[in-house]
Amino acid sequence: MRKPPLSKTRGGSGGSRSRRAGASYVAHSYRCDAIVLRTYKLAEADRIIVALSNTHGQIRAVARGVRRTTSKFGSSLEPFMHTGLQVVPGKSLDIIAQTQTIHPYGAIIAADYDSYGAASAMVETAERLTRAEDTPTTAEHYRLLYGAMAALAKHQHPPRLIMDSYLLRALALAGWGAHFGDCVSCGAPGPHVQVSILLGGTVCFDCRPQGALAPSRQAISLLAALATGDWDAAGQALADATAHELDPGSVIEESSSIVAQYLRFHVEQNLHSLQVMNQREL
Repeated sequence: MRKPPLSKTRGGSGGSRSRRAGASYVAHSYRCDAIVLRTYKLAEADRIIVALSNTHGQIRAVARGVRRTTSKFGSSLEPFMHTGLQVVPGKSLDIIAQTQTIHPYGAIIAADYDSYGAASAMVETAERLTRAEDTPTTAEHYRLLYGAMAALAKHQHPPRLIMDSYLLRALALAGWGAHFGDCVSCGAPGPHVQVSILLGGTVCFDCRPQGALAPSRQAISLLAALATGDWDAAGQALADATAHELDPGSVIEESSSIVAQYLRFHVEQNLHSLQVMNQREL
């Protein structure tokens, strides 16, 4: 007579206890959709998966046997993948019981170096901004990251612009929104031509602090568009640069430098992935 699949002891009562334990195991699990942020090797065949979910915030869970070649769901737990998870809560780390790929963003993004670099900076930022268990905006962070990954995979805009827009909007969700219209100090109507990292946006001549930056007018317009996800306005800013005989690429570099400085000021640490991306463009 064949033994019950979950039974570890012999005899009818042992099998019954094992089935009850398995049912309890599943009953305490939860399902969610998530973007995989990072993975760590654990033991010989396991991995720790860090993911941002739509309902349970940032998840840190163990995927058993995922590094074996026979694993059925290893590919769905690679960075940038949009995956459906069934997770069982644990004492220190949760356990991933099942996965189902929703969108294979990982493979698509990894095929393009610029997209891969941008995605790496975004997931590193998402991990840092949603690390606290009491983060009240994790659902918004998930939706923002999901949209940015989809835009990268579909090549909707240049990767650098998608990344900078994501970074500005993610910082805004964390309470550090930057503003590029009126003066952030006194409220004097814009446009203004100087930017203060410390104060969080454009400043008028009277309010400018020491060390204020003076990018091009087109770079400020581009920053304002990226901060709100207004892609039509972003295109107009770059077209205006061309009309005034400015290199659009230089304008993007100007705005991206300000985004990187603003991010570093608030997270108080350089992002490794962003440094690698910037070094490649030198």
